[in-house]
Amino acid sequence: MHTPATLDPVSTPAKRANLRPRNALSFALAAFATLLCGCPAAHAVDGCTVLLCLAAPNWSAIPQCVPPIRQLFHDLARGRSFPTCKMGNAGNGSNGNTSATNAWAQAPTLCPPQYTHLLDIDPGPAYSCDYTGAVSVVINGALFSRTWWSPTGQTVTEFTPAAKTQLGTWDPQFDADYAAWLAAQPTPVAGDLR
Repeated sequence: MHTPATLDPVSTPAKRANLRPRNALSFALAAFATLLCGCPAAHAVDGCTVLLCLAAPNWSAIPQCVPPIRQLFHDLARGRSFPTCKMGNAGNGSNGNTSATNAWAQAPTLCPPQYTHLLDIDPGPAYSCDYTGAVSVVINGALFSRTWWSPTGQTVTEFTPAAKTQLGTWDPQFDADYAAWLAAQPTPVAGDLR
């Protein structure tokens, strides 16, 4: 069974430098928090902090993001609701332009193929997913990123092409896992109509 990669601190200085947020990015996130909340960045707690951190290139590389995001996954695993962020309109962390919601993973439909497994169990085969849920971040009405999480703290973030263009750098683990999964798939045989 495939064990999902964790986003714990990266082992080499070169890799850490690649994932470390730039000062400009940190400043932009703080400004974004102030703009979204209509309040000083210091008041961006719970839902607002979670929303901003999950939209970052790598939340685990931002020290201020680690405690609230780990708490989020701890709370979600225990059935607690997703935190809200009052940004002008009522809703689950939404101001009409930016929101984040959690969905429970369900293989094979709501689980990336590289993390989906077919289990041969009695009374018949069943699918499983390496992750428990996915938090989707929507910005300006479009999906920005989806962070797959498990109660053990393991996460991987899937960024959309638009998010990658906007961010410039991001944690590439999701893409690397997908490429490895794709390379491991059997090559179709000529004439095979499956």
